[in-house]
Amino acid sequence: MWNLLLSVVLVAGLFLPVDVIRAQGTVVTATCKDGTPFAGKTRSGACHGHGGVQSCGTAPATTSPVNTPSQPTASQPAPARSERATPGTGQVWVNTPSKVYHCAGTRWYGKTKQGSYMSEAEARAQGARPDHGKACAS
Repeated sequence: MWNLLLSVVLVAGLFLPVDVIRAQGTVVTATCKDGTPFAGKTRSGACHGHGGVQSCGTAPATTSPVNTPSQPTASQPAPARSERATPGTGQVWVNTPSKVYHCAGTRWYGKTKQGSYMSEAEARAQGARPDHGKACAS
């Protein structure tokens, strides 16, 4: 009986990933270089698209993992347009240094180092041009 129990535990241990055992009880937290907070199970890709990691640490597992900035309260000002984590419907991503805008679903949408979300009309009014000369389909 003891050998059977030992065999079952050994086989179960082979199928249970080591990372799951190690990750229980810890949550990785980080602050991105643009000030965006991050919390998750691994540091891999923690601040992708936010200029990299400024500082990193761990927190108790009681915090819920969130990968978006907190909502502003009445005492906090709203974040600047370039710090918004999610675009609105019909928004384009404007690469501010090059003044080129990218449509939703394209390779560089929301992924350049500096930029902001805005409407296509607003981007054109500020002098931005469409990527490869192709305007977004409305």
